[in-house]
Amino acid sequence: MNFALFLFSLLSVTGLVWLLDKALLRNRRPKDARQPWWVEYSISFFPVILIVFLLRSFLVEPFKIPSGSMIPTLLVGDFILVNKYTYGIRLPVLNVKVVELGFPKRGDVMVFRYPVDPSLDYIKRVVGLPGDRVEYRDKRLWINGTEVPRRPLGDYESRERLQYFPRYLEMFGVEGHEIILEKEVAGFVNPGADFGHSANCDYNSGGLVCTVPPGHYFVMGDNRDNSSDSRVWGFVPDANIVGKAFFIWLNLSELGRFGTFR
Repeated sequence: MNFALFLFSLLSVTGLVWLLDKALLRNRRPKDARQPWWVEYSISFFPVILIVFLLRSFLVEPFKIPSGSMIPTLLVGDFILVNKYTYGIRLPVLNVKVVELGFPKRGDVMVFRYPVDPSLDYIKRVVGLPGDRVEYRDKRLWINGTEVPRRPLGDYESRERLQYFPRYLEMFGVEGHEIILEKEVAGFVNPGADFGHSANCDYNSGGLVCTVPPGHYFVMGDNRDNSSDSRVWGFVPDANIVGKAFFIWLNLSELGRFGTFR
């Protein structure tokens, strides 16, 4: 379900009823007559829907994490907020950028519409920018010929799988983020069906090498061996970007996670 389209439709209907009542219906009713229920409800809900629509479209939008692909940064059940204007102001529903305010940076956790099925929202970490040469070989990441530094942090305990996994701090410049790997999983990447600009990628026994095309981004999950991401289905077009994730506001299973994400 396209919630943005649903909200816009609801806003349009209640707004039209409000305008119709103000311009025409109100003058035709006897002074002591009550508004019809559909007019009363529309006028009452219109300002509320308008505020929600504006906030959700241009400022922040809530999302819930459905999978473990971003563990240990984000857990299943985390409710997060996404900044909608960091990468530019876009028209609601159409998602067309009208004001340029910034671009994704390496290390950003980004929400976007899944290129294979734009009705779905995905969340991953930005690894490669337009023009970058991204190489993932033997579970090590290289950007433009330079290996991305990382250092071990000790094992991560997975409560869902009752296992421990090696955990590392990976660095993009001065910004660090945690990732986890699985010793038993090979570094080989199995690509999906052909995707846009698939010719920009070369797969081999150790991993892959991709050159990010203009206007696109290469994204990966922090749970490197359990993430379907650009290694499998390709690049994220700028037109698919929703916003930058920045805040955990609720997790019903772990209340202490409030505000732990930046």
